[in-house]
Amino acid sequence: MLGFIITMIIVGAIAGFLARAVVPGPDPMSVVTTIVLGIVGSFIGGFLGYLLFHKDAASGALQPSGIIGSIIGAIIALLVWRRVGRGSRGAVR
Repeated sequence: MLGFIITMIIVGAIAGFLARAVVPGPDPMSVVTTIVLGIVGSFIGGFLGYLLFHKDAASGALQPSGIIGSIIGAIIALLVWRRVGRGSRGAVR
């Protein structure tokens, strides 16, 4: 169980960092928020992969396609985060 948590943190950090690097614009996030972004992206990518390909984690949790899905999911999560954040900031003004 501890190995799974450490793996999720490492993959989350990589996916979150790459998502922030790919999507242009400022993102005032801490390292912890970037890791959480990547972990949320892992769940989004895993869910989308299951919907598209009808496969689960029976072949192992750490696969290249899962890491790519995590990055894509993190990009989606970052874009949603920006859209929601921008709307709430606009209402305050």
